[in-house]
Order: sequence, then C-alpha cells, then structure tokens
Amino acid sequence: MESEGHQEEKTMELEEPVSPTGQYFNSSVLSICVLAVLESEIPVDDSSTMSLLQDVFLPINPRFSSIMVSDKNGVKKWKKFDVNLKDHVHVPIFPSGLSLKCYDDYLNEYLSRIAKENLPQSRPLWEIHIFKYPTKNAAGTVVFKLHHALGDGFSLMGALLSCLQRADNPSLPLTFPTLQWPSKMDNQNENFFLGVPRFLSSACNTVSDFGWSLLKSSCVEDDRTPIRSADPGVEFKPVTITTITFSLDHINQIKTKLGVTLNDVITGIIFFGTRLYMQSSSKKNNAHSTALVLLNTRNIGGYKSVKEMVKPDAESPWGNQFGFLHVSIPEPSSTDADQSPDPLEFVLKAQKIIKRKRSSLAVKLTGRLLEALRKFIGPEATARYIHTTLKNSSMTISNLIGPVEQMALSDHPIKGLYFMVVGVPQSLTITMLSYMGKMRIAVGTEKGFIEPQKFQGCIENAFERIFKAAHEIHT
Repeated sequence: MESEGHQEEKTMELEEPVSPTGQYFNSSVLSICVLAVLESEIPVDDSSTMSLLQDVFLPINPRFSSIMVSDKNGVKKWKKFDVNLKDHVHVPIFPSGLSLKCYDDYLNEYLSRIAKENLPQSRPLWEIHIFKYPTKNAAGTVVFKLHHALGDGFSLMGALLSCLQRADNPSLPLTFPTLQWPSKMDNQNENFFLGVPRFLSSACNTVSDFGWSLLKSSCVEDDRTPIRSADPGVEFKPVTITTITFSLDHINQIKTKLGVTLNDVITGIIFFGTRLYMQSSSKKNNAHSTALVLLNTRNIGGYKSVKEMVKPDAESPWGNQFGFLHVSIPEPSSTDADQSPDPLEFVLKAQKIIKRKRSSLAVKLTGRLLEALRKFIGPEATARYIHTTLKNSSMTISNLIGPVEQMALSDHPIKGLYFMVVGVPQSLTITMLSYMGKMRIAVGTEKGFIEPQKFQGCIENAFERIFKAAHEIHT
C-alpha cells in the first residue's frame, strides 16, 4: 500500500487539468496542430538552440514541459515531464549546392510531411524544425510545430513573441496595429425605442444562427465541390502549403473606399478568390459552401505578456479562447457563367454576413452547448461533434495580428512569418497573419485534389479586381 506522502507527490504531479478544448483537440478523433514558420534573413546558426529552449522557451508555460495523461477516473491532466530537448529539435539534411527552386521544393515536401505526422504522446506536444537551406523567401527557415491542445493561436503567438525581440532595438517592446472592434458601450445612450428592434433582430439572428450551426454540426453537409473532396479521413492526407503576400496599405485603401473593416476586405478577397477557383474548375457555380470563421473571444485589443496570461482571472487567459461562425461563402448575383461577377459584392456581402452574425449570441450558445455535451456525454463524444462540424463545412479561416516592427530570433532577423493549422478534416484551410506592413495568407490544400498554384492565382486575381474596382469609386 502506498504511503500518504507518495500519494501526495503523485497528486502534485497531476494538479493541472487539461482544458475542455485541449481534450477535444487531442482526442481519438482529432489531433490538431499549428505550424508557425519563421523565415530568417540570414543563414540559420543553430548553435544556441538548446540554451534558447532551456532558458527562454520552456519557462514560458508549464505545458511546454508536461505530457497529457489520464488519471484513474479517465480525466486528462498535465503531468510534469523531464524534457530531453534533443527529442524535440529536428535538423533535416539535404544535398548541398542546389538551386533555390530545388530547396523550395524540399521545404514544401518537408512541411507536408511534418504536417501529416502526429506528435508523440510520450513527450511534450511540440517540436522545432530547422531548415538550414536558402529558399526564394529566406536564407533559412525555422518551424515551430505546436499542438493545439497547448493553446489557441493567440496564446501560441504570445509564447513565440516571448522568444523574439525587436530587431532594431531589443530593449523596446514590439507594437501591433490598432484594432477597432465594435464596443458594447457604443450604443448605451441609444433611444430605447430604437434599441428594441435591434434587440429583437439580435434575438432572431441568434435563434437562426444557432439552429443552423446545430444542423451543420450534425446532418447538413456542404456540397462536394472543387474545394471539398468530402473523402473520409481527409485529415490524414498530405497537404500542400502555399503563401500569398499583400500590402496592408493596399488593403486599407480598399477598406477606406468601401467603409468596411480590414477583416471584411480580407474575407471578401478570400471568398471571391474561392468562387473564382470553383467557377474555373466546375460548371456548377451555385454550390452551397460554408466557411468556419474562427474568432478570438477575448475582449482585448492586443497581446498580453505570457506572465499576464497565466495569472488567475487574467483578462486575457492562456489557453483555447475562441469560437467559430458558420458563414456561407457568397454566391455571385449573376448565375450566368459567362458574366463576370462584381468583385465588390463579395466584400460587402462578407461585411453584412459577419456583422449580422457577430450581433447574435450563437457563438456563446455554441460554447455552452459544447460544455453541456462534455459534462453529459464526455470529451471524446464532444470531440466527435466538433469533428463533424469541421467535416461538414468546406474550409476554415483564421487570422492573427503580428507586430509592426521586424523581429529577431537569437539575433536572426525574421523577414517573413506565417502559420498553418493542420490535422483538420477539410480539404482547404486558410490563415492570415500581418507582419511589417504585409498581410501573409497561407493556404493549406489537400494534395492531389486542389490545385495550389491555380488557387493562389485566383486569390491574387480576386485582390487585383477588388483593388481596381474600389479605386474606380468616386468619393
């Protein structure tokens, strides 16, 4: 029989429970990870890697030096683990003296391979891959692979920023673009009689959106289209990751011309480009397709330090704090395949749809539903519900805000930065990240099903047409 002291020691090892979302994302049906790709301006010198990980990365959060285990009641908890850093650092070897094009191909294949592989459950759920070869975008590339059970994009970005400094002056803090979210207080002095219709509209939208979300998460699937194979086990298939870069100044010009938000413009570009791809790949131009738009549910305007995030009752807590909206990808007003659609209608429709859905409480109700499912049928069954939600839609869109200034990782200036969510049961995943005045869009596509270069061309075409149409508006 174990002594009380030994039992107490074991209890201390298992004191931090895994969050509900962490359990869903690391379950028998879901294993979702984030690849964060840092492009170095200079060749990568990895001699300080181990000290950086030991002294800076691991202390960021106890989860980086813990494994996920189940107690005797089946409840998952984080258990402190003695990390062997060599198990987590990978430096692939390729032939030397090749062209940039060859190394681009090697990097793309390498990203596809590590995206497909599951992280071992026997050690902490993260890895670092150092690609020490020049490509067209960088002199060297560092890839952080982090399991989504560790936290959402906001938390993981905050963790990465803790390892980075401003390239121009490490003593100064990084700054971020100002975000202007609609305030709950904006209408506090609004006339009561004007507020009643707004309340009724919000209530109707909540019922409609929540009901539609329930259907999409259970029995209503999107059509099979050029962006949705609907194949079982699509999350286990190889992916191709491509990126597109746009100027934030150009996006802001569109935003000003149309009187919308930056997110409306970006989402409109994605929707228009997706429809152009579908139109060019199929005669069926009115197929029903849904995007899951991920939202950070923290009521904040910028990143907090990791120390602030892990405090009890933090304003911006560490973990998975997000919800999702089901947004139907707008169809062109004209059903004539020979008639070119109006580029601006996609931005304006995106604005209208997302504004309406943001005014409803469907995201909060969905969160309550997931929590109720977890309590009554368990985290594994809830994970299956989330898997179906993802599988039944066509694509996922998520975005993060990066710093205005150039960053450096261990004296390596970072010239480019993007991320990709992998392990999702969909054929198409799109992420966006702003950095140094640029918006980097990363596109993850099912290999052999979606044509990545063609899709990229459609997104670029959509941007050019929207930019041109916006500048033709007389102000």
